[in-house]
Amino acid sequence: MKNLVFAVLLLTSSTLFAQTKWTVDPIHSNVRFTVSHLVISEVEGSFKKFDGNMSGKKADFSDAAVNFNIDVNSINTDNDMRDKHLKSDDFFNAAQYPNMSFKSTAFKKLSGNKYALYGNLTIRNVTKPVKFNVTYGGTGKDGYGNTKAGFKAVAVINRFDYGLKWNTLTEAGGASVGKDITIDLKLEFAQAKS
Repeated sequence: MKNLVFAVLLLTSSTLFAQTKWTVDPIHSNVRFTVSHLVISEVEGSFKKFDGNMSGKKADFSDAAVNFNIDVNSINTDNDMRDKHLKSDDFFNAAQYPNMSFKSTAFKKLSGNKYALYGNLTIRNVTKPVKFNVTYGGTGKDGYGNTKAGFKAVAVINRFDYGLKWNTLTEAGGASVGKDITIDLKLEFAQAKS
């Protein structure tokens, strides 16, 4: 009888504390960025190819570990000449550094559906700590019975920190391309089926 009780407790505890794994659904997600241009306006762009995953034991995701990768060659600013320039050594040097990556160090629940995601962002083989402000949209099932979780995440980075240093000056002396890049992620994760 003791063995049976022990087995039930072991099974229950392993189920309660099992890692839950999630994978980014790229069809229902996007990766965008914004940068100032000529100090008077902003230019937006996106990356079309990316993947990511998340795992954790807590239902509120407060212990989640997040990994994310972006294909730099998938950059799209709706201008082929600009995209080619961004892939060059003036910016990303996509030939030598074809991927950007993010690996989390902490995912902290602040209050309600607000979180802070901390981690290391690597661009051009330069790794720097970054913090994303995250809004958890909720969890639900899609029409196929898959469990999905939605998040919005925003961070601002200094592109000069990662070696993306190209710039020219305007007539007034301002930078034609701003140093601060706003990263805007809208991600839908699909829970792995057991």
